Amino acid sequence: MDVAAMAARFTELLGAEGVITDPVRLRTYECDGLTYHRATPGIVVLPGDAGQVAAIVRECAAAGVPYVARGSGTGLSGGALPRTDGVLIVTSRMRRILEIDIANERAVVEPGVINLDVSRAVRPHGYYYAPDPSSQQICSIGGNVAENSGGAHCLKYGFTAHHVLACEVVTPDGEIVTLDDGPGYDLLGTFIGAEGTLGITTKITVRLTRLPETVQTLLAAFDSMEAGGAAVSAIIGAGVVPAAIEMMDALSIEAAEASVQCGYPPGAGAVLIVELDGPAAEVEEQFEEVERLCREAGSFEIRIAADDTARALIWTGRKSAFAAVGRISPAYIVQDGVIPRTALPQVLARIDELSRGSGVRVANVFHAGDGNLHPLVLFDDGEPGAGERAEAVSGQILDLCIEHGGSITGEHGVGVDKSRHMTRMFTDVDLDTMQMVRCAFDPAGLCNPGKVFPTPRLCGEVPGVRKGVHPLVASGQAEQF
Repeated sequence: MDVAAMAARFTELLGAEGVITDPVRLRTYECDGLTYHRATPGIVVLPGDAGQVAAIVRECAAAGVPYVARGSGTGLSGGALPRTDGVLIVTSRMRRILEIDIANERAVVEPGVINLDVSRAVRPHGYYYAPDPSSQQICSIGGNVAENSGGAHCLKYGFTAHHVLACEVVTPDGEIVTLDDGPGYDLLGTFIGAEGTLGITTKITVRLTRLPETVQTLLAAFDSMEAGGAAVSAIIGAGVVPAAIEMMDALSIEAAEASVQCGYPPGAGAVLIVELDGPAAEVEEQFEEVERLCREAGSFEIRIAADDTARALIWTGRKSAFAAVGRISPAYIVQDGVIPRTALPQVLARIDELSRGSGVRVANVFHAGDGNLHPLVLFDDGEPGAGERAEAVSGQILDLCIEHGGSITGEHGVGVDKSRHMTRMFTDVDLDTMQMVRCAFDPAGLCNPGKVFPTPRLCGEVPGVRKGVHPLVASGQAEQF
C-alpha cells in the first residue's frame, strides 16, 4: 500500500481531520478490547456518513488494499484488529439517532450510536432497546451488529439479530444497499454476526421493546459454584424464564469488590443474580419461587433490590467484572464458550482442574441461564511465557465446551482469537461452504480479511467459486440485496 498516496486521496474525501497517519495516534487503534492481539493500522479514516464510507471502500477496492471497520473497539475476539498494510475505517463519528418511530416500535440509528443511548432516547416514551452487553455504556450498535452481541438479558429477549429489522450496508465493491427481513434468502440474518467480513453497516433499523410493568432483582450467595449451578438448573427446570441469570465466582467477586465496592456477601464462593420482569402478578409469583429454589440449593444469603438504586448496585459488580479483573491481574484473555446448562458443574470443575494444574488463575463470569461462559484467564504480560500459557489454558477451555456439545463462542465472535478452533467444530466441507458465502459478498477478499476462518483463502481456492466473479453481480441481482 502506498500510504502517502492513499492518505492524500482520503484527505480529499474527508478533510485532514478525518485521516490519521501519525504513528503515535495510530497506536490508539492497534487492538480492540482483547488486548492480547495487536497490530498498528497503516491508515485510519473517520468517515461522517454512508457516502464517505462507500467512497473509501471504492478507493480500497481499486487499489487492492484490505480494510477493516471498527466502532467503539470494545470487541473481545480481535474482530476489529487492523491490518498493518491496510485501512481502518472507524465509524465513531456516525453517531446520530436518525428517527424514533414509537408507533411502529422502531428507531433508525447510525453505526456509531452507543448502545445505551438508544434506550435513553426512547425511555421517555415507555420503551428501551433490549440487547445489553456489559459494555453497553460504550459499545456501538454497528459493532453489536457485527458480532451479534447479546448481554445479560439475552436469555429472555435474545441477541442483536432478534432486534434488527434492516441494515443499510456498503458492500465490498462500494455499493450502498439495504438488507431487510423481506421474503427470499435471509441476507440480513447472514450479515448480522458476520464480524464485518461481508460489508460495513452504515444505518441500522432496530426494534424497540416496551418497558416491563415490573422488574424484580435478587442476589443469592452460595458457598460454591456447584451450589449456584444447582440453583440455576432448578429455576429453569421449574419453567421460570427470568430476564437474566448471571453468576460470578470468588475470584471475579474479589476483582469487582476491589474495583467498584459492590458489597457482595463476604466469603461467597459464588453469587447468582436473577432478574424477572413482566406483568406484576406473574413476576411476584415467580419471584417467590425463585427465592425458594435458591434457598433450597443452599444460598446462605439473599438480597432483594428494594428500588432502582439497589438494583443498579447489584448489577454494578457484574457489569464491571471484565474491567475489574485489571485490579487483580496485569493482563487477561476473555473467552466466550457455550455449554448446555446441565454440563455446568462438570465443566466448571474441569476448568478449576486446568487452572490448578497449569498455575494459571481463571475467574469465571457467565450468563448462567443459557450456558454462555466468560472465563477470564489471568496472566502477567511482563513474565516470559506467561501469555503463551494463558493462551493454552484458554484453548483447553474451548475444547471442553466442544467436548460437552457446546460452541467456541456465544456472543463475542471468532475474530482472530478463536479462528484456529473452527476446525474443531466444523469439517473442511462446512468451512468451504461458509467461505462460498463470504466470497459471494467479497470476491476480492479485502473486507476484514484474516478473521473467522483458520486459513485465509482466496475465493478462487474455494471449491465451486471462481476467483473474481461475484455471483450476485454476474446474475444481475446485486440491486436486490
